[in-house]
Amino acid sequence: MRTVTYREKAPLHPLVYLTTSSLVVTTDNVKAERLVARRIALSETEFVELILWRVPAPIAPSTRRYTYRYAFVSAGECVVRYDNERGKGDHRHYGGPEGRYRFVSPEKLEADFLRDVERWQRESRGS
Repeated sequence: MRTVTYREKAPLHPLVYLTTSSLVVTTDNVKAERLVARRIALSETEFVELILWRVPAPIAPSTRRYTYRYAFVSAGECVVRYDNERGKGDHRHYGGPEGRYRFVSPEKLEADFLRDVERWQRESRGS
């Protein structure tokens, strides 16, 4: 199987260059179950994309059977992202720096992510 980099296969879209690849949704040739796949426009220049899968087996170093990528894009830049990936586990990006994230449940993931989106919007508008 030939490895294709994101730049080779993707249109010029900010979410294309995120760290989670399509390989995350297949484990031992068993497809994962997509639980959430939503893109919500918040304005002409902002949207969130929520992707959550239940996988047949945890993806190391995670011990849970979920993989996810929740992203907030503002003015063409991904400014808030929660994701997990092989080798890195659960983490979040807020404005750039990557930090650890403690995954508890899909519901808490969404609440934490949306809280950070609201915070970013408040701070960027100077409110």
